[in-house]
Amino acid sequence: LVALLNANHSESVMSAFMCHLCDTSICYDCDFARFDGSSSQAQYNAKGEKPFHCDICGESFSVRSDLTNHERIHSGKRLFHCDICGKLCSCGSALISHKRIHTGEKPFHCDICGKSFLFKSSVAPHKRIHTGEKPFQCDICGKSFTVGSALITHKRIHTGEKPFHCDICGESFSRSRNLTDHKRIHTGEKPFHCDICGNSFYRNRTLTDHKRIHTGEKPYQCDICGKSFSQSRTLTDHKRIHTGEKPYQCDICGKSFSQSNVLTKHKRIHTGDKPYQCGICGKSFSVKSKLIMHKRVPTGENLYDCAI
Repeated sequence: LVALLNANHSESVMSAFMCHLCDTSICYDCDFARFDGSSSQAQYNAKGEKPFHCDICGESFSVRSDLTNHERIHSGKRLFHCDICGKLCSCGSALISHKRIHTGEKPFHCDICGKSFLFKSSVAPHKRIHTGEKPFQCDICGKSFTVGSALITHKRIHTGEKPFHCDICGESFSRSRNLTDHKRIHTGEKPFHCDICGNSFYRNRTLTDHKRIHTGEKPYQCDICGKSFSQSRTLTDHKRIHTGEKPYQCDICGKSFSQSNVLTKHKRIHTGDKPYQCGICGKSFSVKSKLIMHKRVPTGENLYDCAI
């Protein structure tokens, strides 16, 4: 496909629209761009600099053509069509990468452990697992990350920004994948199935966590006290016991919490929201545990027997 894109853009056409400052050639019909490897933009790649910024979302790029292609995501201008599933991609290189999902091709390999990847961009962040390098640091709390996208997502904890909105119920999310998962609640879709017990899940990561019930695997270990966990987010929450970190703040009263789900429960004090309803008497509760306790009352089940 790369060869096809280049073949469809002759040197005479591309040179007619060449920038003499950066050597980038751009086709005005489709915005296909390529640049000379010796240009100043290639030097940005070598230095790790990203001087080209998206005015809409703030993402940065080392090459102007990458910014041009990225901006199509916001404008909706998508020109490259997958002939297998029909997906529209913002640029030719994105289509090449996308089609590997169908073919299963993973041409990019980690030279340390041999793991293979669909995308070249996935190799460098993966290798930081081996090196321990976390070059992306939050300027608010100092927490560091292996990839820039994780830092962008993390900073929304501090800013409260939730740019991804559900067009069905209006709920907002800080991550696009959380919105994708959430919308399955409305559709009822549970595409991830456990091959051991047959249970189905909205989220792939929930399936991964679930399967550890069968295997007993607890791969996430606290480097402070040694306690192990089956889920990475449980380890993250646990480590805040040691650090005292409370990154989730109520925007109504200012109270802070170590876990996002505790903040969600707390905010129901302000809103009066009681989403857990008893199917027998109709009484509602703000937290699920109170509903469970309430439902035991009609059964005569003794919750707390005095041993004396």
